Amino acid sequence: MNDKKKAIDPLPEEFATYEEAAEFWETHDTTDYPEAFRTVEMEGELRRRHYEVEIEPDLVQLLQQYAQTKRSTVSHVVSSIVRQQLNPASPSV
Repeated sequence: MNDKKKAIDPLPEEFATYEEAAEFWETHDTTDYPEAFRTVEMEGELRRRHYEVEIEPDLVQLLQQYAQTKRSTVSHVVSSIVRQQLNPASPSV
């Protein structure tokens, strides 16, 4: 096994541009610079989930047109239509 340590380039104090930083990190490993990073605690909350459902292209066009007439989003229109079909007592778009 090779016990030689690899040469590590010094981390620049600052990068002049985002591009310069990107170029550096594309060719260097962050684990070689543990002193440059700090652990932070963070909490997050998912506010919405997004689901993918396949539908026919002609339906997409109809939904887009309908949403436009209602001044709404396709997502809101689809949710409303599905909700209406599953629970006919709920209000429409």
